[in-house]
Parts: sequence; structure tokens; C-alpha cells
Amino acid sequence: MRLAKYLAHAGVASRRKAEEIVAAGRVTVGGKVVRDPARDVDDSSDVRVDRAPVHVGTGRQVVYAVHKPAGVVSTARDPGGRPVVVDLVDSDVRLYPVGRLDADATGLILLTNDGELAHALTHPSFEVPKTYRALVRNPPIKEPALRALREGIELDDGPTAPAKVRKIGPGEIELTIHEGRKRQVKRMCEAVGHRVKSLQRIAFGGLRLGGLAEGAYRRLNETEIQRLRDVAGLLESRR
Repeated sequence: MRLAKYLAHAGVASRRKAEEIVAAGRVTVGGKVVRDPARDVDDSSDVRVDRAPVHVGTGRQVVYAVHKPAGVVSTARDPGGRPVVVDLVDSDVRLYPVGRLDADATGLILLTNDGELAHALTHPSFEVPKTYRALVRNPPIKEPALRALREGIELDDGPTAPAKVRKIGPGEIELTIHEGRKRQVKRMCEAVGHRVKSLQRIAFGGLRLGGLAEGAYRRLNETEIQRLRDVAGLLESRR
């Protein structure tokens, strides 16, 4: 198995991030630093990341749904010492966030030890839907702004794909996108004259936040995990 894929299967990081970790010289195989993500390895190869042994093993892959509060960053660690989302979950396995959610935003974010699933759910080619509820400034939101959001917005990093938009109230909308650019929803709203006051993600890949309290989490069952894998175009869940 390719080294980057091995690290992803072991839950170290997504395949793309695993390639970066390898290129940074943080991985050793048999005691020697390896910078080639295509290096062939298996579970007898003594693979280590930052000197810690890594094994794919046969353990069950886990996924948690977390209601991220504002002020918590969507990373496994933060150099600035801010609270990180992985610390909200009491788990004996090493977890990684699936994608990102702005520090000042709240709502649904997934944590998993399945690097392959995390990579697939965040890869643009799979167009995994993400639904947000935004409270904006300068209400009311008028039809021309809603139409522009639905048809696509020209941002500084290129046009957005058409979005599904529903008006909840004079200054509140529900918006579903299939991309994952940085601050995308906020930038889209700003482009039509409405800065975002508060943002909450209420659904990801068909999984809804529901009544999960802010700061709380729950472990997904096998049926829910398989649905996510179906959305991401993956085969049956590894057990």
C-alpha cells in the first residue's frame, strides 16, 4: 500500500494531508525518514509519524457528530492555544475533523479516525452537500440577492456553483452548497450586500444537526456511517 494511503487508512490524516506530512520529513519507515508518499508499506513496515508508531490494524472506524460552539477551532491542535474541536469528544482513538468550520461559526462538524472517509467527504469532486443557516445584516434580503446566490456568485477565487437558497425570515436564509472554500458562505453573502452576523451549519452530507446541544457530541451508528460513505462514493464501511 502507498505510504500516504496507509497513513490515511490508519486515521493519521486525509490522504492529501498525509502527503504533506511525508514531504515534511515527519515519517520514518524502518527507522529512516521517507519523503516519498508512494513508498510501498504494510503493517510490518514500522511506520512512525513524529516517532509515534502507526498501524492500520483491524479496529472499527468511528465517526462522531459534534455541535461546535463559537470560539472553538476546527483542528486537532492550535499553535495559538485556542480550544480545539477534538477536545470536545471523550474518545480513546485519535480523531481528526472532517473539513473546517469557521472559528466564530457554530454547528455540525464530523470527527473521525477514518482518513479515507474524511478525504472523500471533503474532496470537491464528490460535491458533498453542506447546509448553513445565516443571520445577516441589512435586512430584508430581497429577491435579486437570493437569485444571485442561487445562480452563482463571482468571488475573488472564481465563481461559485449554484446554491440552493431558502429565505427563513427578513434577515435569515438557509443555504446549501457543494463546495468547501474558505469562508465561502460569508463571502457569498457579502457579495450581495449582506454581511453575516451569525452562521450555523445544520447539515453535512445528509446528516443533520438536529437537537444536538451546543458543545455536545454523539457517535454515529453503522447505518449513518455507511450513508456517509455512499455520499462520498466509497465502498462498504470497514469493520
